[in-house]
Amino acid sequence: MAASIQKVGPAIPIQCHAWSSDRQTIAVSHNDKLVELYKQQPGGSWNQTDILDQHDLRVNDIDWAPNTNRIVTCSADRNAYVWVQGADGKWKHTLVLLRINRAATCVRWSPQENKFAVGSGARIISICYLDEEKDWWVAKHIRKPLRSTITTVDWHPNNILLAAGCTDFKVRVFSTYIKEIEPKPSATEWGAKMPFANLMAEFSNSPTGGGWIHAVAFNEEGTRLAWVGHDSSIAVADAPSGMVMMKLKTNLLPFLSLLWIGPNRLLAAGHDCVPVLFHVDSAGKVSQGPKLEEGGNVVEATAAASAKNMFKNKDRLGQELVDSRLGTTHQNQINSMRILEGNKVEARRVSTTAGDGALV
Repeated sequence: MAASIQKVGPAIPIQCHAWSSDRQTIAVSHNDKLVELYKQQPGGSWNQTDILDQHDLRVNDIDWAPNTNRIVTCSADRNAYVWVQGADGKWKHTLVLLRINRAATCVRWSPQENKFAVGSGARIISICYLDEEKDWWVAKHIRKPLRSTITTVDWHPNNILLAAGCTDFKVRVFSTYIKEIEPKPSATEWGAKMPFANLMAEFSNSPTGGGWIHAVAFNEEGTRLAWVGHDSSIAVADAPSGMVMMKLKTNLLPFLSLLWIGPNRLLAAGHDCVPVLFHVDSAGKVSQGPKLEEGGNVVEATAAASAKNMFKNKDRLGQELVDSRLGTTHQNQINSMRILEGNKVEARRVSTTAGDGALV
């Protein structure tokens, strides 16, 4: 599968990224407190158009609402901000009252973009919605039975159910129904009663513990929920089949990101530096497919380095040669992955950002 490397800002690790609705502008965080916006030029190069500078500590996640054109960011400084582009083209932030005392770890807009969910290290999920009278975003908290850091969240297509993965090796599905802003929801395969914070389903990554959860993803219909754990596993829960869970443990390094790219296809990426395809059959069984590129062994560059560099590397790193490259496009772990063209039913192009500072 063809891959093209795009240079977006300096070559330092990219923690997360999100696309505008026209896919011409990207928001990235280079593992610091800034969110940088880059727009693609006719020649293919990327020019920085703006910097969103409001956080005090590292930005952990970004999401860009395609219809309302609002950006939400969350950070280790325990805050989240909603950014709205004014008539002058400048982005202005709006306060979000998260009311948490630990880092905000992940954030996602709901499908209707009238609320968003923020996971945190405070063992709380904040469901935020706009208080138009006071012009700020207020939060309602989901607390029980959460007992650890929330690492990832994803929305069901009905705009009510939310999946959350935690460091206690569990995946949970909650109701986020807020009667002040939305009509009463209809029944789904996950359950019929949906008061706010109601636990609809809970899955353990393994009876013996497994690994903490890095990513969760609903399919397009919202009938299946997939997740990846730090034990190098991928699992799928099927609601219409009685919440049956199928898990596949791989011999790869742990995955950090997960996408549905078809009705029965998943794409996962992480510490192996290359996305891997997985297939889910009608019974929910998961099987491993090919990698998007075969990396092969580590390729070492020819040692044309000077004696000075050799001794410098020996002193600094304890080795003579550091000019080595993996046989994959990315040279470090893939931190985030987004659908660039298509949707969960048929994704034609995906984008990845990684610890090597590359956008692919």
